[in-house]
Amino acid sequence: MGSQVSKQVERRKAISTERKSLCDLQGSCGHEFPGSDYRPPDRKNWMSGLNPEKLRVNQIVWPGTHDSATNKIGFPFVSRPFAQCQSLSIYHQLVRGTRVLDIRVQEDRRVCHGILVTYSIDAVIKDIKKFLSETQSEIIILEIRTEFGHQDPADFDKYLEDQLGEFLIHQDDHVFGKTITELLPKRIICVWKPRKSPHPKPGSPLWSAGYLKDNWIDTDLPSTKFESNLKHLSEQPPVSSRKFFYRVENTVTPQADNPVLCVKPVTGRIHKYSRLFITQCVSRSCVDRLQIFSTDFIDEDFVDACVGLTHARIEGKA
Repeated sequence: MGSQVSKQVERRKAISTERKSLCDLQGSCGHEFPGSDYRPPDRKNWMSGLNPEKLRVNQIVWPGTHDSATNKIGFPFVSRPFAQCQSLSIYHQLVRGTRVLDIRVQEDRRVCHGILVTYSIDAVIKDIKKFLSETQSEIIILEIRTEFGHQDPADFDKYLEDQLGEFLIHQDDHVFGKTITELLPKRIICVWKPRKSPHPKPGSPLWSAGYLKDNWIDTDLPSTKFESNLKHLSEQPPVSSRKFFYRVENTVTPQADNPVLCVKPVTGRIHKYSRLFITQCVSRSCVDRLQIFSTDFIDEDFVDACVGLTHARIEGKA
């Protein structure tokens, strides 16, 4: 018992120290970067507002959400706080400016997060189609994976092609150098990551797992995650020469040996430092590698930061 109490005391000290470290870093460095003062006039149509004829895929800093379809997961006030990473529906995330979705599914095509389940993938597809019907030049990266510990849904690749076929941008390395206008009227880059089923082949309507990479670490320590993100990002090729998408997640994860297990207060330890992260990318000379930037509980300021840096790239300022 005494050792457990001592361990918890040390854990709380570590968390407090790391939070102070990020706070001090922000106090000394600020959070200004090229494009930081830019605000899109219409977040729902922010790609359209940046001139789709000039905006190339590899210039975009894509605002993403982590565990995107968890707004109604589990039971309210019971299991939901332990797995909910977003409070908005898929449609409202897209309206807010999200352009990368992270969807986890199980055998019966229901969305899940670990052992907790929520609505069917049909609800996700419906929300995406609604958003696409209301916009003209917005491109979405839709990552769908079979959740760890689950089996692949049967014939899921065929389901995705049947549901989204008219919108799907086919797997092709040339896409990274194309403008938004050159991709239209296609609107979705769909990355399908099965566990055992065959992976999408080159030229197919779906993209294989190797086209969306990250270096996720399982920690609830904010500065540890922040520095790990910077380290791994600095090791990537610049976006101008890269033929895959690389994601950085501005999140931390509840740990079983810590008394705070709800997602929101834990991920809140790093959530407000998204602009600081971009500032550090600039100061550490790896801002030319930043591409997909994802978060829990996405807000307007996070979207604006990503769009602002994208705007600066178009203007040749970043």
